[in-house]
Amino acid sequence: MVYLAVGIAGMIGALVRYGLGLLVPAAHGFPFATLFINWTGSFLLSWLTVTFTRRPAWPPWLQTAVTSGFVGSYTTFSTLSVECIELLEQARWGMAAGYIAASLFGGLTAAWAGSAAAQSK
Repeated sequence: MVYLAVGIAGMIGALVRYGLGLLVPAAHGFPFATLFINWTGSFLLSWLTVTFTRRPAWPPWLQTAVTSGFVGSYTTFSTLSVECIELLEQARWGMAAGYIAASLFGGLTAAWAGSAAAQSK
């Protein structure tokens, strides 16, 4: 049952990521869609982790489906990596450095905010 749930949630997460990638344009070659997706995914995973720990009413298989399945396929480190390589190959050093910094520090900030939001309830 858990494999099926993770697969279905993963499919949904991938479709949501794809859709947002189409909706959020890249401005001047900067990959805003991936940045937004990874920030919101960091927030969501942190919020869910705290919520599931404090209120374990959801069955474990559903928790796994939502976190590993949905959020795992929604967020995308591999796309971030490829986009950084593309920026470096285009000699857009500042943009690549900014993207890496925004991804790392923005992701950590989003994860902290998600944890704080879940704990405030």
